Amino acid sequence: MSFARYAQVVGAVAGVSLVLLWALAGRLGAGGWAAAAWGAALAVLNALAAYGLVLWSQGRPTVSFFRAILGGMLVRMALLLVAVAVGLRAGALPAAPFIVSLLGHFVVFLVLETAVVSRSVMPTEAG
Repeated sequence: MSFARYAQVVGAVAGVSLVLLWALAGRLGAGGWAAAAWGAALAVLNALAAYGLVLWSQGRPTVSFFRAILGGMLVRMALLLVAVAVGLRAGALPAAPFIVSLLGHFVVFLVLETAVVSRSVMPTEAG
């Protein structure tokens, strides 16, 4: 799957989930929906960076592949940690909607990425 198509799918999933969360905006408290949106946005950026690294590393030597994937994961997790700290402290975002949205979207996008990557490298039964 191309990066552009993957970005469309990730964006659509995030958009649909945020529309559904909009219905719960009153229950999320003051700033809850905005916090959930920021959590989703961080998860989207993380998912796109991860898939970009996977695409970049395809066809390269194994050492380059592992450096890109493992090094990229370390950098992405460090950046997410900083973004969460800034969002919770400086942005004064409500913690629960922010963290639940970030983790929920992260898991959904991880499953999506795994499915897309495994489908692209696994041969089909038909040939």
